[in-house]
Amino acid sequence: MMSHKSHSHKKRLTLTACVTLVAFSLVVMYCVSFLKPAASNRSDLDHVHVEEIELTNLKRTVVQDDATPDVEPESVDREGDVKVRGHISKISKVIEDSDSDAFSNDIPLCDLRFSELIPCLDRNLHNELKLKLNHSLMEHYERHCPPPDLKLNCRIPAPPNYKLPIQWPASRDQVWRSNVPHTFLALEKSDQHWMTINGDKINFPGGGTHFHDGADKYIASLAQMLGYDENLSNHGNIRTVLDVGCGVASFGAYLLPLDILAMSLAPNDVHENQIQFALERGIPAALGVLGTKRLPFPSKSFDLAHCSRCRIDWLQRDGMLLLEVDRLLRPGGLFAWSSPPAYRDDEEDVKIWEAMSDLVERMCWEIAAKEKQTVIWMKTKTIDCYDRRPEGIAPPLCDEDDDPDEAWGVPMKACISRFLQGQYQAGEKGLAAWPNRLTSPPLRLTDLGINSQEFLKDNIIWRSRVDFYWEQLDAEIEEHTFRNIMDMKAHFGGFAAALVEKPVWVMNIIPTFGSNTLKIIYDRGLIGALHDWCESYSTYPRTYDLIHAWNVFSDLANQGCSSMEDLLLEMDRILRPKGFVIIRDKETVINQIQTRLQALHWNAWSRIVDAVFDELSNADEKILFARKQLMTLDDESS
Repeated sequence: MMSHKSHSHKKRLTLTACVTLVAFSLVVMYCVSFLKPAASNRSDLDHVHVEEIELTNLKRTVVQDDATPDVEPESVDREGDVKVRGHISKISKVIEDSDSDAFSNDIPLCDLRFSELIPCLDRNLHNELKLKLNHSLMEHYERHCPPPDLKLNCRIPAPPNYKLPIQWPASRDQVWRSNVPHTFLALEKSDQHWMTINGDKINFPGGGTHFHDGADKYIASLAQMLGYDENLSNHGNIRTVLDVGCGVASFGAYLLPLDILAMSLAPNDVHENQIQFALERGIPAALGVLGTKRLPFPSKSFDLAHCSRCRIDWLQRDGMLLLEVDRLLRPGGLFAWSSPPAYRDDEEDVKIWEAMSDLVERMCWEIAAKEKQTVIWMKTKTIDCYDRRPEGIAPPLCDEDDDPDEAWGVPMKACISRFLQGQYQAGEKGLAAWPNRLTSPPLRLTDLGINSQEFLKDNIIWRSRVDFYWEQLDAEIEEHTFRNIMDMKAHFGGFAAALVEKPVWVMNIIPTFGSNTLKIIYDRGLIGALHDWCESYSTYPRTYDLIHAWNVFSDLANQGCSSMEDLLLEMDRILRPKGFVIIRDKETVINQIQTRLQALHWNAWSRIVDAVFDELSNADEKILFARKQLMTLDDESS
């Protein structure tokens, strides 16, 4: 039998052991809680490569065989789309939150189903964003950008078997089928000669809905109607053209030999990827729709607007869409309309023709020519007609405080935009004819408080800058390396003007956070658009061979709306494999971008040089030249 003393001693030992065990447990719990965040971060980063492999496997499951029918964007699996978006966002978030070096060294690749993603024209997101859009007004084809939590912070992949684009001028007539793997238009429009499938290529015979025998013959017929002796340029007086509902832009393609530059415009609608085909061909084109917002161009920009079977109801909403065309036409500008109501005598077409005739008469348009299926109207050259209209007649003149050049996100208005007489039409002491138009100081410089000497000096500076750029690029490029070029901050268009003798065209972008000089660019016979670089641009991936950015990153930092990575990823999205960037900015900006070249796969070739100081320079400007790699899916997953 145990004694009372022994029993007390045992109880004390047990109590001491329990206290010691509790204390030890508290110490362990504290250490674990202190070290857990670091361990969690490391674990998350370890999973990044595993999840990228999972994405690669998922990419391969959605690759369609050539025999699979093309699928419209609306029919893409919504649940899978959102799931993959969340998956990629998770990976990107881990990389961004871990440390800046991780992001600099590895930007994940998006899933293959996003290979044609246009973030602000992604109709798959409309339900996710719970947008109430009026389809009859084409709101579903207008820009609706994703919020930050739904952005894809990853690189857009090229489709399987992607090849370097066929170079200009051969690209006008043929592209690689694998680069734009859609055959719907070839089947749907086979009788109209839009495009045909020829083995691994797609050919473009030059036809259209209204001009089956070729755009060149149709263009010549328009010139003959106007008495221009088969050359629609009219000795350089027609230079800038807006082609709405352009299809694959064959009309614009066959205007180029005439020194006429067309902005070919169409939405991303059931005629799938028509603008992507146009850009792959090397033809100036942009995604856009006549819906509820003004097109992103200033007033009085185009010498000619064109609509050939474009299926637009010009009479709706008190003629608002036709009034938008009127805003964009120069005084004395022309609108060519090829459509059944211009020639058919059935009841419905006659009714439309009479209503159109009445509308344009009230807008002070007159018939310049009419033949068979085509009518060409001319906008009034003077304001006298407006003064002669009966009081209270519709459409009214726009309010005097309405700025017709304000065109970014501005609702269309059912009114006639005002203009000052004598400044904007070609000839008659207005705009000079092309090519003198390029270098002659535009009359609208005075609208911006700019004198002719400043404009001419800008031309000289940009010629010098472009010569310097090409000296740096000389060993890396050939004559036709570049075709589609974007200038992200075009100012007066001096960069594009300096390239006019080269076989290229330039999309001149005027950022919305600066002075709106886009009308100067159009008055020079060049084309471009307004854009807010806080958002994604409305074009397909892989559409530009060269992107030029002058102080864009510094300007965007001052806006505080987007990160450097956001803009770099957007540039990467629209830059073709093996394409180049020229970034001219502050030294600190250039150094930061340099650290991201490997992550972006812009390291096929790169160079940083000091900028030659000129009157447009900042004190510490440097220039970064970089070339994007051509990567296959196997390269990415290895």
